[in-house]
Amino acid sequence: MRATIQLCTYNRAALLERVLDACFEQTVPADSYEVVLVNDGSPDNTPEVIARAQLRATCRFEVIDQKNSGLAKGRNAGIARAQGERIIFIDDDVLPLPNFVEEHLRSHDAHPKAIVRGGAINVESFDDLPPPVWSIKDYSANYFWTTNVSVPLATIRAIGGFNESFSEYGWEDIDVGLRLRFGGVKAVFNKHALVYHWKPRPRSGNVEKMVKQARAQARTAVQLAKIHPHWRTYLATGINPVQRALHNVLRARHGAERYRAALGDLSGDRALSDSELRAARGLANEAYFEELESALHAAR
Repeated sequence: MRATIQLCTYNRAALLERVLDACFEQTVPADSYEVVLVNDGSPDNTPEVIARAQLRATCRFEVIDQKNSGLAKGRNAGIARAQGERIIFIDDDVLPLPNFVEEHLRSHDAHPKAIVRGGAINVESFDDLPPPVWSIKDYSANYFWTTNVSVPLATIRAIGGFNESFSEYGWEDIDVGLRLRFGGVKAVFNKHALVYHWKPRPRSGNVEKMVKQARAQARTAVQLAKIHPHWRTYLATGINPVQRALHNVLRARHGAERYRAALGDLSGDRALSDSELRAARGLANEAYFEELESALHAAR
């Protein structure tokens, strides 16, 4: 078998059906690839979605159920069960184009030992998709971004897969990318290996989740820096004198309070205006750096 599409899902039943259908509708022969899905203890109707998908699957479709344990453990469960020579990672909010697997394999044929990074077009809805043409505005500099990336299965197994100590949100794929990069594995980019990435505009009901997620990401950033004390880590995570000093100044000037004032009443679930969206992102950013300082102090 030439390829495995591997994804984990949690509480995304409303998207998962479309995502799985797109995985099954690939241009390569059905016996040349498989889909390995890890259900990370979803409390919604994900099992019903999976059951329907099993009836429609046109390729080998492997399902792994685990209690809610996080992405790193879920990815490793998928890696352990994969049979493809190449493993292609996507997320449960990603819609692959029909030539997705074909393009990843085309790049691997040209670069057999490499990581292959695909393009992602951010969309607010899967029901209103733009033309499938990647542009620089959707560029991600991540060396290994599991929204759309592939690698030889033997290579990811050789480095031990994902670090399961990353139990909170953030950086588990960056950790893998750094280990692969430092191990000499090159990366190539294929703008034709495309996915649509669901990125809905945040609403008033999402703001506190954004803040909570930012704080979790700050804690795992410190964890990443401890594992990889390297300038790439310090630049990516903000653990450097310039960014820390800037946000210390903003906190001293009560930046978070000003952002909250700009947001106003967040009750209900309404669309955020452009100015409110900027304030929400600013608030999450300040929460990140506040938590970062706390986590760095605790790690001393």
